[in-house]
Amino acid sequence: MTPARRALARDPAAAGRRMDAAGPPNRAPVRPNAMTVDVEEHFQVSAMETVVRRGDWDRHPSRVEANVDWLLDRFAEHGIAATFFTLGWIAERHGAMIRRIVAAGHELASHGYAHVRVNTQDPAAFRADVRRAKAVLEDAGGVSVRGYRAASFSIDASTPWAHAVLAETGHAYSSSVYPIRHDHYGMPSAPRFAYAPLPGSGFREIPLSTAEVMGRRVPCAGGGYFRLLPLPVSAAAIDRLNRREGARCVFYLHPWEIDPGQPRVPGLSGRTRFRHYVNLSRTAPRLTHLLRRYPWGPMNRAFPEIAEATT
Repeated sequence: MTPARRALARDPAAAGRRMDAAGPPNRAPVRPNAMTVDVEEHFQVSAMETVVRRGDWDRHPSRVEANVDWLLDRFAEHGIAATFFTLGWIAERHGAMIRRIVAAGHELASHGYAHVRVNTQDPAAFRADVRRAKAVLEDAGGVSVRGYRAASFSIDASTPWAHAVLAETGHAYSSSVYPIRHDHYGMPSAPRFAYAPLPGSGFREIPLSTAEVMGRRVPCAGGGYFRLLPLPVSAAAIDRLNRREGARCVFYLHPWEIDPGQPRVPGLSGRTRFRHYVNLSRTAPRLTHLLRRYPWGPMNRAFPEIAEATT
């Protein structure tokens, strides 16, 4: 464990708050934190693309509807709305699921069409991908799609044109930058909080959340870190962000992360296998704890400025 994470684990704000879901909820900030779901199948993650070809996706068993329905039920139990960043490929095959998401009061947003990383595309290919995804999602859901999240947080220093393309194609915001250093993604030079990447435009980038401890950025946005680190460490990071910095957390998970019974994909490297399958059985109870403890809402409620923004 790094010094920063040890500091979080020792944080007095986290003392005594283990898995006690009945404890008092965090009342700060006044606006809710953002609960987001990146809707994709278990075999569509970027780290698997060398062993699972896109042309073979339809040959793999689909598990996304059952997992999304579980999340919809849990969110309904706790009176929470979320943002579902959804692949266009998924929407084409699961239109009824998209309509259930919208009917339950959640925000429908784009995860691109086919989970292609932005930093592997040129502007023309990216423009075509996001336009296609937006059209498919809007047709399936019957609502306007204003948000976007890149596959593997792949808007970074190598894609200075990406935000302009998103604004041009009718998106009001992106949540695609992870301001950390990582071997697979990240933009450590990026701001930690929402910013305007395009001068004179209402378009906003809202990065994935980090807490700053001992001068280091510690991830507290969910995903693999949420499964790997002890729950009190993740909770302490969110507390620090909410209470000490007065900021809202942007949290994410994938439907496959609450599905320990998913088929194991053969041929993965040891690192990819560990990162994808570690602690899948712990995600659901940990998520339930967060739903009870903190205020949550969709991106357009946590950040009302994007609901009002025009590009």
